[in-house]
Amino acid sequence: MAFFQAPPQLGNLYDDDALLREYVSRTLPAAMRAEVEPEYREIGALAGGELYRAQLADRENEPVLTQWDPWGHRIDHIEVSPLWKRAQVIAAERGLVAAGYEPRWGPHARVHQFVLNYLLNASLDVYSCPLAMTDGAARTLLDSGNQALVDHAVRRLLSRDPRTMWTSGQWMTERTGGSDVGQSETVARKDAEGQWRLYGTKWFTSATTSEMALTLARPEGNPPGSRGLALFYLELRDDDGLLRNIEVNRLKDKLGTRKVPTAELTLAGTPATLVAEPRDGVRAITPMLGLTRTWNTVCAASGMRRAVALACDFARKRRVFGEALVDKPLHVDTLAGMVAETDGACLMAFLLTEVLGRVEHARRAAGGGAQGAGDSYDERLLRALTSIAKLTTGKQAVAVASEALECFGGGGYIEDTGFPRLLADAQVLSIWEGTTNVLSLETLRALTEPGLLEAFAIEVHQRAGKATDPALAGAAQAAQTAVDRAALWAADAGEDRPRLEAGARRFAMTLGRALELALLVEHAAWCGSDGHGERATAAARRFAREAIDLTRDLDRAESDALLEGAGA
Repeated sequence: MAFFQAPPQLGNLYDDDALLREYVSRTLPAAMRAEVEPEYREIGALAGGELYRAQLADRENEPVLTQWDPWGHRIDHIEVSPLWKRAQVIAAERGLVAAGYEPRWGPHARVHQFVLNYLLNASLDVYSCPLAMTDGAARTLLDSGNQALVDHAVRRLLSRDPRTMWTSGQWMTERTGGSDVGQSETVARKDAEGQWRLYGTKWFTSATTSEMALTLARPEGNPPGSRGLALFYLELRDDDGLLRNIEVNRLKDKLGTRKVPTAELTLAGTPATLVAEPRDGVRAITPMLGLTRTWNTVCAASGMRRAVALACDFARKRRVFGEALVDKPLHVDTLAGMVAETDGACLMAFLLTEVLGRVEHARRAAGGGAQGAGDSYDERLLRALTSIAKLTTGKQAVAVASEALECFGGGGYIEDTGFPRLLADAQVLSIWEGTTNVLSLETLRALTEPGLLEAFAIEVHQRAGKATDPALAGAAQAAQTAVDRAALWAADAGEDRPRLEAGARRFAMTLGRALELALLVEHAAWCGSDGHGERATAAARRFAREAIDLTRDLDRAESDALLEGAGA
């Protein structure tokens, strides 16, 4: 009889995720947990069953741009995949954005919101992209003080009704590049009626099917550089559904995230509304960047969990040389390393959501206030944590997805298995919302603020210090030593800018991995106190065996020599 390999399957993504269930039990109040866990379990079954099957069936459907109708009218219509249309309904009804703003759960609202998204993300073909920008737009408008825009747009962004919920775009990237937005060429000028209109090209705009967008442009007469940019609000379509002086030049042909309708746009006098002041737009859009980086972090952890779940199920079904893969010591060792990395990333992601939730709750209790308005411990920690969490988990997601593809053997390289999407979609996580190097430099700058590095080090020491089991002592010490050495390296480098810049990535990654290890230790200590800590202890010990402290200086002359002759 011919052999046919049984493909891996997913189960209930909540019931099968021991770390997530433990985290929810440890973090959420008992009364809240009793109410929300049935929804987590329901969503876990949906995401691991019906939606995963729909995702595989929908694999070849991608956005299609139709620029002209049969009669010569330019329409620039983008048709998205069937799963994306269903995702829009799910996002509204389940409150994938709204849940983070509803006051019922107080400081735990963000954790609840991101548990929902963590469970659903990997089964919705990166619909997290418009949701992240929608979340960021809502936060940015709320922080802007522009009550007219808050009243008009935010209620739609946070709607739970699929008929009225809006999504938002974030348009910053131009031909001049993504990180150095100060080179933006988009111009804003007022027409005869006093209406702001935008002129320019946006080279990379994600979720171009959204109802609104926040974008940067330079009002005529403003100085060059980022300080001369202003933040604008615009709606893409008029009452007849036609684009408002926006031309879709093309959809981007990307390596991954191919379900996301990413477009190159020309703004040809697009009407827009100034959000706040006619300058300092980069500062005004900062809340959106913080939120989208948080989403990036949670989605990285979610994608890693998906890759690990499929690889582990495959290992139980695949037999080689008379045994299941799961019985092969080397394969077990490989999978164990992937699980430990995933657990660390998950705990880092949810710590970020916890801190964000506490900060936003405190602001609401104090009567509002924009991000960064206060200088509490949580405010300082959030500023330090956001970039570090994003850059650390982004790199981990790529590494784990790559290992997962190897775990599937040849099937990992065949498109119609769905496995290659794990790696192609993971690769964007270290690129979107700031590359690893850009975020490393941001981390370096942020931690020069008084108290920020100290706040981060305190977090690592206190969490690792909760270990009482001798089996965790080595892991706890490794986390504390790594963060201390990173702080010493930064202090020793002092004002030596080339040295600081050259080591910024190793410095930031050390901080990220040290915190992940501390979180694993803390979690294992909590599990151990309940008599069920063996798996969590194993995760912390395994993670500690990998590189944690990466701080070291490399020879610049050697680096320059290596680049000579490496290419034109």
